[in-house]
Amino acid sequence: MNVIKGVIAAPDARIAIAIARFNHFINDNLLDGAIDVLKRIGHVKDANITVVWVPGAYELPLSISVLSDTKYYDAIVALGTIIRGNTAHFEFVARECSSGLSKIATRAAMPVAFGILTTESIEQAIERAGTTVGNKGAEAALTALEMINVLQAIKA
Repeated sequence: MNVIKGVIAAPDARIAIAIARFNHFINDNLLDGAIDVLKRIGHVKDANITVVWVPGAYELPLSISVLSDTKYYDAIVALGTIIRGNTAHFEFVARECSSGLSKIATRAAMPVAFGILTTESIEQAIERAGTTVGNKGAEAALTALEMINVLQAIKA
């Protein structure tokens, strides 16, 4: 029986992090968590990490599509926060962001880790950005690292 399992360390990996500027007071913590995991656990070198800031979560799929088209990166981590308000705006942005990122990952055959918070409140977002519920940016970075290694093992 052949079993493929991903490992986390990927010291030679080239990782892009695309992050939304909107809700930056939360996203900054997601970014800190992602970079910490990439460097401390994944052993990724500073020179192999690129951070790209975009206006909001809706712009993430376009920027990540262009990043994937470069064929330079081994994985991309998408970070952002979408907080429900009193309008349908939340539904549109969350749906398009999620759908767009999934399509890019499939088209490019590359890991696009989903570190987008979709929450009911600012308090929930803060909890998921490094307080009581962990850091979803760190979790997305772990996913990216593991998927790099899983895909390499599949291709081997």
